[in-house]
Amino acid sequence: MRLLGTRDWPEGPIADRVFAWKGDISPRGQSVSLRLAGALHALHLQGHAVLGLVYPPAKVGDDHLWRAVSATLISEVDHINTWLDSAPQTNEVRRSATLIAAGHLLADRYGLPLRTSELGASGGLNLHWDAYAMQLGDKCFGADDPVLTLTPEWTGPLPPKTAPTVVARAGVDLNPLNPANPDHALRLQAYLWPDQPERLALTRAAIAAAATPVTQGDAIDWLAEQLTHTPGQTHLIYSTVAWQYFPEDQQAKGAAMIAKAGETATQDTPLAWFGMENDGGARGAALTLRLWPGDHTFDLGRADFHGRWVDWAGMPEPAA
Repeated sequence: MRLLGTRDWPEGPIADRVFAWKGDISPRGQSVSLRLAGALHALHLQGHAVLGLVYPPAKVGDDHLWRAVSATLISEVDHINTWLDSAPQTNEVRRSATLIAAGHLLADRYGLPLRTSELGASGGLNLHWDAYAMQLGDKCFGADDPVLTLTPEWTGPLPPKTAPTVVARAGVDLNPLNPANPDHALRLQAYLWPDQPERLALTRAAIAAAATPVTQGDAIDWLAEQLTHTPGQTHLIYSTVAWQYFPEDQQAKGAAMIAKAGETATQDTPLAWFGMENDGGARGAALTLRLWPGDHTFDLGRADFHGRWVDWAGMPEPAA
């Protein structure tokens, strides 16, 4: 991306399209650089001969890399244009570290099994957070026989020891990916980078274990059908870096719906709303939890957007 931002591109359809792009091309807008990086990495993952000689683990100089990328911009126009058509879509499995911690907290607080509803679930990799483990020093949280193990840099108190049990789960996304579909599995990997083998390995393990299809639809309309209480279950509604992408009117509608359902929650039918979301803070995403009955809001700390670190606050007093 640094070379693409500083060198003269080869003339052709890709250069014409990108340099004539309408709108905000930055990560705050349409993330054109991420679309292009994903297109190139997808080619590499598919065994592209030219990029295979310059992508990690190969180590080459800038000139060698630029020649390979320039040639690919000319030879792979159809593929690159297809990837430029669509916004990037990631499903960062390391965000499940915060879900594991929240799950332990809820199991300890209520002593009930969980029913979960994920908003903006993408490929559903974080629908199965309870099948993962989180190793924090000599302590392990989550599944006893995990399909993968997360190791975030952790600061703050440890979660409660009480392990959660998920008895039902569902998720929704406007454009869900199916990990069993090879093209979708490629997309889930393409926006991770070839110099991040551990991240790729975790995602591939999650793809192999994925078992719950994600419903296609508007998250808030779908949520309206999920809010009936089930006796003897805690209902956990959650999102990880997804709520911000919902239109403001839908955010307001969704928040009002959840709060309305919370009014009838009891100790036998508690309702929890957890978010790992961008609040504009200087460092990572805010971790917030609202609980009913009582409508208490808790600041659980902050986490890196990709789950590399978690600064956990535990369960403080309810916010005003």
